[in-house]
Amino acid sequence: MKTLHLLRHAKSSWDQPELADIDRPLNQRGLRSCRRMATALAESPGWLENLHCSPARRAQATLEQLSLALPSPLQWQTEPALYCFDSHTLLTWLARQDDQHAQLTLVGHNPALTELCNTLGDNTLNNLPTCGYVRLVSPTLTHWADILAHPFQQTAFLRPKDLTD
Repeated sequence: MKTLHLLRHAKSSWDQPELADIDRPLNQRGLRSCRRMATALAESPGWLENLHCSPARRAQATLEQLSLALPSPLQWQTEPALYCFDSHTLLTWLARQDDQHAQLTLVGHNPALTELCNTLGDNTLNNLPTCGYVRLVSPTLTHWADILAHPFQQTAFLRPKDLTD
C-alpha cells in the first residue's frame, strides 16, 4: 500500500510584478490559510513523512508557516523537479522514488497537482485550491515505478475556506 499526500502552496502575492515566478512570496490570505490548514493537517496521519517541496519561495513559505503553527517543526527536502506545472513531470519523479517509503508528501503547484489527482484518483477534481490538500491511497501499489498501473482512492480533501480560524 502506498499513500500520496498532495499540498498546493498557499496564495502568493503579485504585489511585485517584477519578481520572477519562483520568487513570489505569500500574501496575507496565504498566511491565514496556512494557519487554518495547520490544525487540520496535524490530524491527517502520515503527511509529515517524506515531505518534499518545490524550491519556489511560495511553496517553501507555505511549509515554514505551517511549521510555525504545528507542535513540532516540519522537516522537508527541497526538490527542484517539483517546480513544475504538468503532471507528467510529477509522475516521472514519483516513479523514481524508493519503494521503502509507503507515504510521500509533495508540496507544489497547479495545474500539475490537480492533473495528478485526476490521473491517479477515483474522483474528478476541478481545482486543487491554494493551500488545498488531497490524500490518495492505493491499497495495491507496492512499487512507485508502477504508479500508473494501480488505482488510488481519494480519502481526504481539505480546503482552507472550509475551515475556521
